Amino acid sequence: MSVLLIAIFLLPAYAYTSPYTAAEKKKQRSTEEIFTERLELYNNLSVMTGMSWEWIAAIDQYERTMTKAKPKLRPQLGDLTGVYIDEYRWAGAFNPDPSDEQLFSIEFFQGIGKDGNGDGLASRSDDTDLLYTILHLVSQHGITDEDIAIGLWEYYQNPRAVQRIQQFHQLYSEHEKLNLFEHAFPLPIGNNYSYRDTWGDRRGWGGRRIHEGTDIFAGHGTPVRSTCYGVIEIKGWNRYGGWRVGIRDLNSHYHYYAHLSGFTKELAIGQTVKPGEVIGWVGSSGYGKPGTSGKFPPHLHYGIYSDRGFIEWAFDPYPSLKHWENEERRRLRK
Repeated sequence: MSVLLIAIFLLPAYAYTSPYTAAEKKKQRSTEEIFTERLELYNNLSVMTGMSWEWIAAIDQYERTMTKAKPKLRPQLGDLTGVYIDEYRWAGAFNPDPSDEQLFSIEFFQGIGKDGNGDGLASRSDDTDLLYTILHLVSQHGITDEDIAIGLWEYYQNPRAVQRIQQFHQLYSEHEKLNLFEHAFPLPIGNNYSYRDTWGDRRGWGGRRIHEGTDIFAGHGTPVRSTCYGVIEIKGWNRYGGWRVGIRDLNSHYHYYAHLSGFTKELAIGQTVKPGEVIGWVGSSGYGKPGTSGKFPPHLHYGIYSDRGFIEWAFDPYPSLKHWENEERRRLRK
């Protein structure tokens, strides 16, 4: 046997590295397989920590939204999770080895990295270690909802982060599944509406500004539907948008519905909604004090804003609207 073959046989198991990146591995699995694997991970960590899988999923989903919003600052570390922890925070600010995985030295240098999978190492590329590390810190005060909220504040030092994770926890708890990413067009599918890409158009009322959304023109009283699974974050009057509703989804996107003629009776802040659920009706409210209406043709102003941690940015909803419309038409034809 050649020296090369002997060397290969003697390589320890951990020396093998897959030729596929984490992203490539994900592409090889179906969406449902990924959700199944994530839920298994959450359930295992739930047994270890005593936290419900819904809280664990909510924390991981918030981390995932931040990683997607800031890909250059937060590169993907694990395969299944979205958790990002800076290497110096993981290993300790004064640790001479920022890639350190040894528990003793990480603790000595006051790093936060933990061993979640029981292999004796705290690996910053291991899904279980990454998520367990956050859960360990968040659950320091206990695992009641109130205790977890305190732990989230201490870890993130950001009220937005706490609110988002609480909203995600509510969605997972009420719907009891992970895959809550289906969408619907905001109006009933048909030929009773028209729209084009109005992103960036000038607006004059109330001062010079640009149009941060898409106007969908339809008859007064046409039902307006939620485009997503989400939590009602805002409901009421806005002098620009008139009667409007704001819904937060699991991607930390804020869906803004403006110029409504009214809301459904059951609609309330803090309530969850699902795709296709009616939330109000098309109107022409806005551009003045509460109750002002009729200053423009009836239409729905629909906008989407992305939460980037401390600020939100609007982005053009038109491509998403076209995609959701086409997807729903295909579903209806089946």
